[in-house]
Amino acid sequence: MQKTTEMIFHAYGGQLRMSEAVRHGIKPYTLYALRDRGIVELVSRGIYRLADLPPLSDPDLVTVGLRYPNAVICLVSALAYHGITTQIPHEVSVAVTRTSRLPSLDYPPVRAHRFSKASFSAGIETHRIDGAAVRVYDREKTVADCFKFRNRIGMDVVLEAFRLHRDRYGLDLGKLLGYARACRVEKVMWPYLEASL
Repeated sequence: MQKTTEMIFHAYGGQLRMSEAVRHGIKPYTLYALRDRGIVELVSRGIYRLADLPPLSDPDLVTVGLRYPNAVICLVSALAYHGITTQIPHEVSVAVTRTSRLPSLDYPPVRAHRFSKASFSAGIETHRIDGAAVRVYDREKTVADCFKFRNRIGMDVVLEAFRLHRDRYGLDLGKLLGYARACRVEKVMWPYLEASL
């Protein structure tokens, strides 16, 4: 039984939510026994991972991605993931739709932001981080979102991200303007885009 359970874990990148484990025929008491024997470890409430895997490179994003697979990493957390900020996030920022239940975790701290349907669905990429599928907005969508939430995160953070993105990756004006329209910040972003031409 232990061998079969480990094979199921390996098939899913070495980590499973309790609900996924149960769906694959692993009983909760089996998970608890494997945890007690040191074969799996509890990453966060309801998330188990094979103990012999290398340490997680980004445990906060992996935990949030596994616990809230429909949420999308956004704002400063997405800037940090893409390497276009000097800020160190003290919480994981996630986007959810206006009708979604807000995520809540003891650790890592999570801050949820409600997005309109059009803004939420634009620019989502799925990245494999330590075997887990984590949804993150692409760089251009993240920059547009930061302009939208500039009063919450600070204009200095927004402008730094804009400059770093421009200097490292150039500016895809079509993508940026499309996302600016979806986020309804085209008038706010246009002077900065125009100055960079």
